Parts: sequence; structure tokens; C-alpha cells
Amino acid sequence: MRPDPGHVVVVGGGICGLATAHRLVRAGSRVTVLEGSDQLGGLGTFFAWRDRWVERFYHCVMPTDDHLLDLLGELGLRDAITWRPTTMGMVVDGRAFPFNTALDLLRFTPLGVPDRLRFGAVSVLLRRLGRGKDLDGTRTEDWLRGLYGDRVWELLLAPLFGAKFGARFGDVPALYLWQRLGREGAVSVRGYPRGGYRAVIEALRESIEAGGGSVRLNAPVRRVSLSGTGARITLGGGEVVAADRVVSTLPLPLLRQLADEDLAARLPDVRLPYQGVVNALFFLRRPLSGHYWTPVVRSGTEFDGLVEMTPLAGVEPYDGRHLVYAMRYTDRESPLFAEDESSVAARWTAQLRELHPALSADDVEDVRVFKAPFVEPVYPLGYLARRPPVVVAGTPVLLATTAHVYPDVTSWNSSAGLARRVAATLAGAPQPVPG
Repeated sequence: MRPDPGHVVVVGGGICGLATAHRLVRAGSRVTVLEGSDQLGGLGTFFAWRDRWVERFYHCVMPTDDHLLDLLGELGLRDAITWRPTTMGMVVDGRAFPFNTALDLLRFTPLGVPDRLRFGAVSVLLRRLGRGKDLDGTRTEDWLRGLYGDRVWELLLAPLFGAKFGARFGDVPALYLWQRLGREGAVSVRGYPRGGYRAVIEALRESIEAGGGSVRLNAPVRRVSLSGTGARITLGGGEVVAADRVVSTLPLPLLRQLADEDLAARLPDVRLPYQGVVNALFFLRRPLSGHYWTPVVRSGTEFDGLVEMTPLAGVEPYDGRHLVYAMRYTDRESPLFAEDESSVAARWTAQLRELHPALSADDVEDVRVFKAPFVEPVYPLGYLARRPPVVVAGTPVLLATTAHVYPDVTSWNSSAGLARRVAATLAGAPQPVPG
């Protein structure tokens, strides 16, 4: 007979928190989800545009996303995924190139012919070249510079990794890239759910509530305190929610701020820097390149990549318009992150039009800017040995955060996999011994 975890409070209504609660109620547990904002979804939140709902941040489903696809199957949504082939572009020094086939690579003039040939050969073999190596203890720069050569690293790869991880990009473990290749590889097919990611979030909420769980919005947590063998969650209005077990999906820096002295002393001493993101959404009357994903390197723009949703989702979800995301990963303390959204929108619109001269002012129908402070941890070398456990020893608290998915890439798929692991731990773990 499996132990009853009692009343489980899940702090955070993002994909990981909702998937954890979904699995717990299916196992018969009493669950309450506390979400501080007025909307579920975390990085999967959305906003009203005309009579549609649009995601603030871009997402896609990969055919290799087994955890997410299993979850969608449980929700009856697996067949609601539309799969489409997509392509990749590359903008270097203001010049646009397709970047998909061997012929595209041969025509990629920013690299000399020898470097193009080397790039192609190494890229094909990269997954194989990493097998059996201590990539967790190897700097990305050391591994890739050694394989691709100085020119490819400095011209192409360093800007791409710098865009993702900031000044620490060269020190990120090479295992992160190797694992990402395992998820994406040479796969060009991507999926998008009918009804958008809002349909997934709503299905999870319905599943939780149908199983007797409670989902509360506008319930910001102000304090997490240990109390005997359980915990007390203090909300913004002073209300206290008693819990036998707590699952926190909050980034570790936020949980430390909310934890009482006893819990804070027991939290893992893992202090990761995090990259945030600034996203601009352009609603256009015409498409851009037709590529789903286009990194932008040394081209006079603050954004360092473009994601065009039309090749993946079509125009119907956007009332006939073409939705393009422009993004810049940046520290949440950066001037760009603190800047007014309207200023970012105006400047990035000018930069987009300069990059695409055929795009007129009338072609840009609307621009929205959204920010997220905690998107991707910047992992240090040797993080596998330092990755915090899910269970905070001697407490009723479990952790389900982006700090726990490594070496998997931060994604809805890795969050769904982590949710499965946390729910299984709760279903089989003994109650904590008070310390």
C-alpha cells in the first residue's frame, strides 16, 4: 500500500506545478495549487489579442518530447498536435542565409570553404563525438573550439552561446549542448497544439479540479514555514494554508526569500545565476523569411533571434496576421530588462525593419513586449554532482525547478518529466522526520 502524502500544496501554477498536481490527483492525493498571478502557465501564459489568445513566449513540441507527449495523451490532447516541417535561417552581418541543407552550408559565405566543410562534418558527428566523454566537466568553448576550430567558434558559435547565456557562455558545461542535440538533432518537424498552449493549461486545470484538487489564482505566497512534520503557507492577505507536503516550483532564489529561518537553513546551497528574457511580439501583415528559427549575429540588433510562428501554426491563431517573436536573453538586473516596454517596442521595430527593408511601417500592425526574470539557469561545470535533490532533507518540502532538469534542456518536456519524478517521489516517500 502506497503512503498517503496527505494534503499537498503546490506553489506555482506553471507547467511543472500543474503537471505535478495532475499526477497527484490521479493517484488520489488531496492537492491545492497556489498561483500568485491571475493566470496559470508560467512561461506558458498568454494574453488577449483581438478575439484570440496568444502566448507571451514562444513554444513548440518536438517529436522526441516523450514526457510532454505522454502528458498530452493523458489529457486527451495528443492528437490535437499539428506537425509541420520547419526550416532554419541565419543572419550574419546583416545578410540572410538559409541554413538547412548541405548546399545551404556550401553557400554560407561568412565562413571560408574549409571551415564550411569542417562545420558540416563535425555537426553530423557531434553527438557521436560526445559519447563517453566527461562533458559535464568540459567547458563548451573548449569542446567546440577544439572540434570546429577558432574561426567557426569566434564567428558563429560564440555569438550564439553568448546570446543564450551572457558573459558566462564559454563556461557552460558542454553536456548541455550535447543533450540539446539529443532533443532536437537534425529534426525539422515541430508541433503546435490546436488551441495553443492555453488549451493544454486549461486541460490540466480541469483534470486537477475534476480529481478533487483546488487551483487558486491571485494567491501570492509570502512565507513558507516548517511546522511540526508539515508546513504553513502564508499568503498575501495573511491567510495561512496548512500542508502535509509542499512542492515548490519557484526558482531557488525566490524560495530562499520566502522560506523561514529553519527551512532556509535546510535548502540546498546551490546558488545559480539565471538568465531572463525580453520578448517582442510583432503582428505583421506579411511574412518575413518563412524560417521558423533565425539566429541574428552581429547585425546591429539588440534581439539575437527571430521565431516566426506562421510556418508552425499558420495565420489562423493570429487572425490572419504573421506572428514573429524577437528575443534577447539577459540578466534581470540589466538596463534592457528594466527599460519601459514601449521604448523597447519602438527601437526593436526600427531594427527589424532595417534588417528586413521590404517591411513597411504599415506592415507592422502591433507590437507587444513581455519579460520573464527566471528562464534558464547558467549551469557551472560539474553541475551533475551539485544538482540539488528533489526532497529537502528533514522537511516536508520538495523542489521541482529548472535547477533540477539538468542535463535536459529547460522546456515543457523536461518540466513534464520532472513533474512525473516528483509525483512518484511523493507517492512512495516516507514522511519526513522532524529535525
